[in-house]
Amino acid sequence: MSIILLDIGNVIAAVDFFRFCKAVLSESSSDVHAVYRKYCGGELKMKFDQGIIPPLDYLCMIGRDSLTGNMSHGEIRERWQDVFSPMKEAEAGVETLSKKHKLWIMSDTDPLHFAFLLTKYPLLKERERYYLSYEHGFLKSSPEAFQHVLNDSAMAAHEFILIDDNLENCQAAQSVGIKSIRFVTWPETLAALEAL
Repeated sequence: MSIILLDIGNVIAAVDFFRFCKAVLSESSSDVHAVYRKYCGGELKMKFDQGIIPPLDYLCMIGRDSLTGNMSHGEIRERWQDVFSPMKEAEAGVETLSKKHKLWIMSDTDPLHFAFLLTKYPLLKERERYYLSYEHGFLKSSPEAFQHVLNDSAMAAHEFILIDDNLENCQAAQSVGIKSIRFVTWPETLAALEAL
């Protein structure tokens, strides 16, 4: 029995940040990509995911930006959280994994997204451990994130398998000796796991 370090975004829940960008875009602007670059794919988002920027500060930044419309913090939060949709076969896939492995959740995420995901995706609840970037400060693209898991759990690298859709994250895990499977679909992932 291995311990699966299971990603959330585009593994359990599909993520569409452009839904957020379109929802907050100012009427005087048409540059959805500028909103995306600034808040969904750049340095600010990395700092938010690492817990460096508190949630209220992030919402305030978005609210004050000329790229975005005039909205309350609550409205911005709702739009920020409304970027997820269920991944096909995720529930069945997680159930299959749970029969043979321990499942620990490991995600680059922020407190607003994770609170929403816990509410909307029951299969995330009551897992033995959660390694969340906003709590420990490391992104999965860095080997330090996986070294943190090893140090915190006092377990050996060969006891873990990462399932993640991001190649860079898989490579970071492998650099400290943790096997990884790059997620594409649930059937492919389960077949790859059987082959390990």
